[in-house]
Amino acid sequence: MSTWPDRRILDLLGIELPILQAPMAGATGSPMAIAVGNAGGLAALPCAMLSHDQVRSEVLAFRSDCAGPLNLNFFCHQPPAPDAAHAARWKQALKPYYAELGADYDAPTPVSNRAPFDEQSCQLIEQLRPEVVSFHFGLPPADLLQRVKATGAKVLSSATTVEEALWLQARGCDAIIAMGYEAGGHRGMFLSEDITSQIGTFALVPQIVDAVQVPVIAAGGIADHRGLVAALALGASAVQIGTAYLFCPEAKVSAAHRQALETASASDTALTNLFTGRPARGINNRIMRELGPMSDLAPRFPLAGGALMPLRAISEAQGSSEFSNLWSGQALRLGRRMPAGELTRQIAGQALARVGR
Repeated sequence: MSTWPDRRILDLLGIELPILQAPMAGATGSPMAIAVGNAGGLAALPCAMLSHDQVRSEVLAFRSDCAGPLNLNFFCHQPPAPDAAHAARWKQALKPYYAELGADYDAPTPVSNRAPFDEQSCQLIEQLRPEVVSFHFGLPPADLLQRVKATGAKVLSSATTVEEALWLQARGCDAIIAMGYEAGGHRGMFLSEDITSQIGTFALVPQIVDAVQVPVIAAGGIADHRGLVAALALGASAVQIGTAYLFCPEAKVSAAHRQALETASASDTALTNLFTGRPARGINNRIMRELGPMSDLAPRFPLAGGALMPLRAISEAQGSSEFSNLWSGQALRLGRRMPAGELTRQIAGQALARVGR
């Protein structure tokens, strides 16, 4: 019987299949995690947009229906200093859209926020004791990180360059997610803001594998068994899959987002900072085309989204996604409609059949 050639991630995380579900804040929750976990992959719950009570509720739901390990994911950004002038310039740039859609321009701007990992988050980890804790945008302060590790949790974080991978290894990461340029959602970059330095998955993975001693997880542009086989050939121990899971019924994407995923062409994604203030890959829409996907006008992460909230609410009520973030990776046309558990098992089964030839 065929077996996986590299068991480091399987043994480290206590999973059966070398597939990690990408957390994808706002798009996944306990139903997705339960399905992936019961199929043998690593389930994940995104925590950056949830209150601590919501996290507890989601973890309880997961534990009730799945005995597998769980990854709780957090952001590690530094909240920006208030900049009223920058915020005013950004809202002014959106004023024509407010007028067109009938939004109240003079109303207070909503707050768009994603909470970074902090003392309260660390206490939550100490209470809930997940098997895995993963971070985006680097790592939390050393004292908090050591407390996380003291719970027994394995620590993962994303690297978009070899330099970031070495930085993560030096600070105690148990495994590193090599996040290629193709990946959807927010870039995990934290040592540089230069998106021109970002590397594609097939170039990034073997270089990180050669540079570090810990296991490497490939992410970006991987949506089927061929991507998993290729990642293993490049030295990765597992893959993290995101966009492919957005096609599953367990995904919490809006009808407009789902429609965009179903109809966008393979080349119709771009990195944009308009929706949050940090580069993130999503499907092109009107606001990205007319303002340009990257703009100095957008306030720093995570504040840019506040002024867009009224526009998004009105347009989505009309069935439009022209002012919504439509996160997606470049492999979206490989997506298939099927339950998340079935997708996980199918990718793994077809890959193992090829690996074992």
